[in-house]
Amino acid sequence: MELAHLDFIKLLFSLGIGCVLGAEREYRGKSAGLRTIILIALGSTLFTIFSMHIGLPNSADRIAANIVVGIGFLGAGVIFKADDRVTGLTTATTIWVAAALGMGVGAGFFELCGIATGFVLIILYAFLYWERFIDNLNQTRKYRIVCRYEQETLQHYELLFKELKLQAWRGQQRKAGNEISGNWIVHGSAKNHEKLIDILLKDERIKEFDF
Repeated sequence: MELAHLDFIKLLFSLGIGCVLGAEREYRGKSAGLRTIILIALGSTLFTIFSMHIGLPNSADRIAANIVVGIGFLGAGVIFKADDRVTGLTTATTIWVAAALGMGVGAGFFELCGIATGFVLIILYAFLYWERFIDNLNQTRKYRIVCRYEQETLQHYELLFKELKLQAWRGQQRKAGNEISGNWIVHGSAKNHEKLIDILLKDERIKEFDF
């Protein structure tokens, strides 16, 4: 009866961890939200409890060890690649951490899991603003410009990058008929990127512009 009471406390504690982590993902509108994270934390706790109760004396971790494998499949399901960008890595990592915390709760490490949950929340909330600050100071964007072919037409834009203190790496350039297109990977502050975009949008010589 005492064990059953302790297991109930573990489930409640795991539920609380899943709620606070899942609420953050739900607020951000991510694919794995509140219910998903809660179920992952609860499931990990349950598997750990079952492993301790029904596992052999010398292999109590046998069932719990397979949680890592299952979480790998769930994490892979929320990672997407589109427009040369990978999204979902933070959500996949949150799933991974939620499972680890659920396992810790199932094993009885309440204090450690409580502290770890606090660290995770700090990373998910506070570090987001720090990440945005760094991104504003230094970010990388891809630009594609199509314009009428003229001598040194594209060199003109490369000089513009330099004037705005942006580092540019030239990609593929292609001429078709009387048009020429160029691709660049440009590195610099968000403020300078916005200045560049404003200038290019007003350039009447540009027929197509992707950024």
